[in-house]
Amino acid sequence: MNTIMFINKTYIITGAGQGIGFTIAERLASQGAVVFLNDISEALAIEGAQKIRNAGGDATPIAGDAGDVQFIRHMVDVAVEKSGKIDGVVANAGITTFGDFFSYTPEAMQELLQLNMAGTFFLAQAAAQQMKNQQQGGSILLMSSVVGVQSHKYLAAYAMTKAAIQMLARNLVIELSPYRIRINTIAPGATITERTMAIEPEYDETWSNLTPLRKPATTNDIADAALFFLSDQAGHITGQTLVVDGGWTAVSPAPGEAHFKEVKQG
Repeated sequence: MNTIMFINKTYIITGAGQGIGFTIAERLASQGAVVFLNDISEALAIEGAQKIRNAGGDATPIAGDAGDVQFIRHMVDVAVEKSGKIDGVVANAGITTFGDFFSYTPEAMQELLQLNMAGTFFLAQAAAQQMKNQQQGGSILLMSSVVGVQSHKYLAAYAMTKAAIQMLARNLVIELSPYRIRINTIAPGATITERTMAIEPEYDETWSNLTPLRKPATTNDIADAALFFLSDQAGHITGQTLVVDGGWTAVSPAPGEAHFKEVKQG
């Protein structure tokens, strides 16, 4: 990819203190972008932004709840005030809640919907409004999951939110295309992050055995797809979902019951 493609462009990435979000922010900044790095943890947001600055990039931490509509609007205002514009956003923040369908609680559902669906929707709305006003187009990237296209035990509620995110991107093609705003979705499969390894120490081995390419994704694998969608090289692509899963959804082998017990306890 052209390494000067993101120079002087501004991006907001939510849930970016570590994991996939951080790697996307890091990669954008390394190619000249101005990044606003959000995380609900102030410590992680500051630490992530400092790592990027130490490497010579331009990163500003914005700590706060990416499921809170007022904070979302504030975050967009801060980015515009400091950089003068927004070229793209990555709605990466989300939570995964495992739970049996018969015992899943309304409280867990409300928390899940607020961040995964409302947070994604209203970040797209706030960013698109700013891009519309700028009259220069832009790119919005949403983060789904392989379980938005393939069933997985104990993930009915979570999978519902991730499938909805894919439909949101398809539907917003109608609303956003007249303003040259593109919107796409990535659906990562099993990915090695600080969180997945903390939940399941054997995560790498488990998903290496289940994935046709014999390894789970790295955060760089997902970031490669993200930077493509955000770049001008994807200038005629909108409303699409790209599954990045090493082939898992093609065959969909399920983990054993022990895996589910470990995850639920985590």
